[in-house]
Parts: sequence; structure tokens; C-alpha cells
Amino acid sequence: MPIFDDIKIGLGQAIDFEKGKLKAKTTTLTIVPIDRFTPEEIKKIRNSTGLTQLSFAKYMGVSVKTVEAWEAGRNHPEGTACRLLAMTKRDPSFPQKSGIVVTSAK
Repeated sequence: MPIFDDIKIGLGQAIDFEKGKLKAKTTTLTIVPIDRFTPEEIKKIRNSTGLTQLSFAKYMGVSVKTVEAWEAGRNHPEGTACRLLAMTKRDPSFPQKSGIVVTSAK
């Protein structure tokens, strides 16, 4: 369909909407609340990936001390770290599937 016809149809729809003859399309997005994790859950998630605390820290983009603190309950992950933990909990192979963790044979 030529671009002129697309524009003509769009203008006709805009006029019909203004006259109340046409309802506008709407999309509703729901953002799932951020999960919170206990120290035991964090360690279980890390163990399910097969990563050491050092490798898991690099994957998460935090220091090893931070992972140690999460697993000991001295500190708790926030925001983006919780989203990444949730995705990893759902799929322990997510670090590799996402390309963040790359395994190379020697």
C-alpha cells in the first residue's frame, strides 16, 4: 500500500476518534515487583549456576565482599541485582545464555 494511502487511513481514523466513532487502542503494562532474597536463597541461586563467589560477583557486577555479605546476611541486594538474581533463579543457565558468562575449553 502506498504511503499516501496509509496517511489517508490514519487521518480518517484520527477524525473518527475525535468524533467518538472509534476507540483508541491501549496497551497496559504491569511491572512485576522486585523480588527480595534471603541469604540462603542467594547462595542456592549461586550454587545452582555452578559459579564460585568470585565468578558470581563478576557476573553480578559487584565485589566478592558484596556477595559474601549477601550470603552472610550482612547486606542485601537491591534493584537491578534483585532482577538479575530473579532471572538466574528462574533459569540457572541464564548467565551463559545471556552471554555474560562465557565458558571456553582449554
